[in-house]
Amino acid sequence: MIIGCCFICAFLVLINKVCLQVTVEGFIGGSVVLPCSSAERDLKLQDINVLWRDEGSETVYDIIKGKASVERQDPQYKNRAETFPEEYERGNFSLRLINLNYTDAGEFSCFITHSSDSKQDNVRLFINDSTAEKDPGTQSDWKNILLICVCTIFIILVPVIACFIIRRKRALASYIGGTVAN
Repeated sequence: MIIGCCFICAFLVLINKVCLQVTVEGFIGGSVVLPCSSAERDLKLQDINVLWRDEGSETVYDIIKGKASVERQDPQYKNRAETFPEEYERGNFSLRLINLNYTDAGEFSCFITHSSDSKQDNVRLFINDSTAEKDPGTQSDWKNILLICVCTIFIILVPVIACFIIRRKRALASYIGGTVAN
């Protein structure tokens, strides 16, 4: 009974963590905004630190005492990460990441700390090919058509082959039965 309750509690904590994760989709060469905000309003900027980190714990962007800081920024994010300083007082610490590439895919964490509270937001970034490179729907349409054709051929061929095998066995059995009777 106790083990069951512990399992349920652990499961609920994991579900809660998964549900709090935001997913964002970006395209090669494009840009995305990774959301991060504090519920508190009218924040004193001098009391706020916001640390953006990638899944390898590399520094993406820092906001120290309400001011942007790129001193410890990982070189892969140099001139590619920016925030919205005019939004800080409203609790918006979202990050824009520009000129996306495949290595940007993964989980990003936003740590907000201030005098009365601290919190962490997680954002999962998926990177896809540029939308300009492909005609929308063309690739998936051809894949669907091919799949339908293959399935149709399979559905038709299996019964035909089965009937052929059964008839052949019957013919062979009647031939063998006819020669034995003679």
